[in-house]
Amino acid sequence: MDIIQAIILAVIEGITEFLPVSSTGHMIIASSFFGIAHDDFTKLFTIVIQLGTILSVVVLYFKRFFQTLDFYFKLFVAFIPAVIFGLLFSDKIDALLENPITVAVSLVVGGIILLKVDEWFAPKEELQATENISYLTAFKIGMFQCLAMIPGVSRSGASIVGGMSQKLSRTTAAEFSFFLAVPTMLGATVKKCYDYYKDGYVLTDDQVNLLIIGNVVGFIVALLAIKSFIGYLTKHGFKIFGYYRIIAGLTILFIHFFILKLTTI
Repeated sequence: MDIIQAIILAVIEGITEFLPVSSTGHMIIASSFFGIAHDDFTKLFTIVIQLGTILSVVVLYFKRFFQTLDFYFKLFVAFIPAVIFGLLFSDKIDALLENPITVAVSLVVGGIILLKVDEWFAPKEELQATENISYLTAFKIGMFQCLAMIPGVSRSGASIVGGMSQKLSRTTAAEFSFFLAVPTMLGATVKKCYDYYKDGYVLTDDQVNLLIIGNVVGFIVALLAIKSFIGYLTKHGFKIFGYYRIIAGLTILFIHFFILKLTTI
């Protein structure tokens, strides 16, 4: 991976992490395009640069993020399912991360769901704020988030839909998804780094520099993406993201099954 590739992947991460379009799926496709998808450092990079994006949540929601202990306990309850499923299925998840077809299918299916989610769960802006979410609701949202272990599903999309299924407004569900991203992505980063070093890899100075650049770029881009997303979501809903996912997924499938096949004949 060179510095240009690192910046491009970080921009993709910053834009897509908090949108319901799957940041992991987009980075898998981008790294496949660059021919670096199967590189062990690339896999580490795509996880570790999430630290920059979650820092943007802490900065934007500084006053609301540092709330009562009760709020953190609820985040922890929502985080528990990801820990359990992540430990149980980590090997299978790593295998899925190498498959663009999984991403494409997940994008299409998720896109169809986003086209209907506003009809299924009509937004009710009078419902509770994030700090008043119950423990049971937090746990259920955490279960929905686990669907994002399938590349292309979207962590934010799954948790937002989960929140709306529990009668949260679009905005409240999105904000809780942002808060939940902090322990979830921090935990994923720690585990990935541990596995990387356990396998005998040591970061070079150049790789450390790429990680620093990736986190800085991801942080700046995510700041802009979050503010834009909340404003758009409140007014317009999810349909544009649904159409985007379907078009992107079908395009990937077309390229894989027709364009690439033709070039190998």
